[in-house]
Amino acid sequence: MPLTTLSVNNYRCFADEQALDLRPITCLLGRNNAGKSVLARAPLVISSGIQADSATPLDLDSLGDDIVGTFLDLIHGNRPHGSITIGLTFETAQRDSLSATVKVQNIDEYHTQVVSELTITYNTDQFSLIWQGGDVTGDTVEYVISGPGFERRDTPVSVAFQGLLPKSIQPDRIDAPEFDALISVCDKIRLEFDQIRYLGPFRERPSRFYRIPSKMPKDVGQSGENTAGILATDLVRNQGGLIKFINDRFSSNLPGWSIGTMETAGLYNIVLQSKTDPGIRVNLADTGTGIAQALPIFVQRALDGYYSATHNVLELVEQPELHLHPAAHGALADLYISAITDTKTRFVIETHSETFLLRLRRRIAEGEVDAADVAIYFVDNANGRGSTRRIRVDETGNLDYWPEGVFSEDYHEARKLALAQMSAIEDRSAH
Repeated sequence: MPLTTLSVNNYRCFADEQALDLRPITCLLGRNNAGKSVLARAPLVISSGIQADSATPLDLDSLGDDIVGTFLDLIHGNRPHGSITIGLTFETAQRDSLSATVKVQNIDEYHTQVVSELTITYNTDQFSLIWQGGDVTGDTVEYVISGPGFERRDTPVSVAFQGLLPKSIQPDRIDAPEFDALISVCDKIRLEFDQIRYLGPFRERPSRFYRIPSKMPKDVGQSGENTAGILATDLVRNQGGLIKFINDRFSSNLPGWSIGTMETAGLYNIVLQSKTDPGIRVNLADTGTGIAQALPIFVQRALDGYYSATHNVLELVEQPELHLHPAAHGALADLYISAITDTKTRFVIETHSETFLLRLRRRIAEGEVDAADVAIYFVDNANGRGSTRRIRVDETGNLDYWPEGVFSEDYHEARKLALAQMSAIEDRSAH
C-alpha cells in the first residue's frame, strides 16, 4: 500500500504545512541548510510510529542519533509544549481512499508525547479521536471518539496506542462492534505500510578485510555498512550469483572493471578486477573514494533486482552523487529509472547534481520514463522558516518554474572570468 502523499506541519524548520506528492522518483533540491534532509528523512521518522512497537507515538530511539535527537528537535522552534502534525495518504490495491492525519503533542513535564488528535478517512467513513487532556502515564489514554454510526462526545473511552495508531479500545461495555472497523483500518496501515529504507550521504569507508555475517543482511544499511557482508555471504552461500548480477547489470558504471571477492585466512576482501588483465586486482580500500561511496548503491539495486521484493519499498537517498565525477551523475539517474521499472522500489532523492536532473528530463523527453513518475521539489529557507515548491515537468522535459540562482554558479563564474580576462587584456594594451 504505497504512501502517495506526505505532509508535515510545525515540523523542524517548517512552521507551515508542507506536502510532498510522492512519485516513483521524487527529487528534492535546494541550497545548503534549506531543509532538504529534513524532508528526505521524514518518512523514516514517521515509520517509527507505524512499524515499531512503541509505547510513545514515535520510537526515535530506534532511528539513532544521526537521524534525530529528541522529539523536541522535531518541533519548530523547539517549543517544550509544542506539537507536530503529520498527514498521510495511501493508495490501496483496491483503489480505495485512505488517509490519516495525526497530531502529536509533547508533554514536557513527563518527557513524553501523546497523540492528541487523530483523523482516519477510509472511503466515505471517517473516524476521529480527540484527547481529553487527562493522564498520559498509563497504558491507555482517554479520548472522545466519533465515527460512522456512533458518536461518544460525553463519554470518553480508554484507548491503547501502538505508535501513532490505536491498537485496542476499551469502551464502557464489553461488546462494541462499532469500533472494530477503526482498529481494522489501523491494522491495515501497519501491515501494508511501505518498507522504508534510508541511505545517508556519507557511506562507510571500506575496510581491507571482512568476516562473513551469520546471515545475509536485508539491505546495505544507513551508511552502506552491510555492503561487504552481503557480497561475501553471496559468494560463499550463493556461489556469487548476486555478484554476477551486479557485474552484468552495472558494467557501464564501472568501465573496465568488475566487482569480486577474495578469501584470505577465513576473511574476505572486496576487490575491483581488471577486465583486460584478470591478474590485476585492487582491494576496495585502495580504490578511489567515489567507487567506495557508490558501491552500496549498486549493491542495493542488485538486491532488489535479484531477489524479487514482496513488499513496497520507499527508499530515501541523500546525495547519491557525492564523491562521483559529474560524468557519472547521469548514469545514476538511469540506474534509478531502471529500478522503478524493474522493482517495487520508489525513491525520495536529495540531490545537488544538475546533471542528474538533466538526465531525468532527457529520459522523459525520450519517452524512457513518464513525466507523471517524476516529482521535483525546490526547498527554500528564509529567516529559519522552510518552504517547498513543486517544479512540474511536462512530457517534453520542460519545467514550469525554476528557482533563481540555482545551478547558475558555472554561468556566473564563467562571466566573471571573461570580465577579468578582458580587463587584463585592456591593462596590457594600455601599457
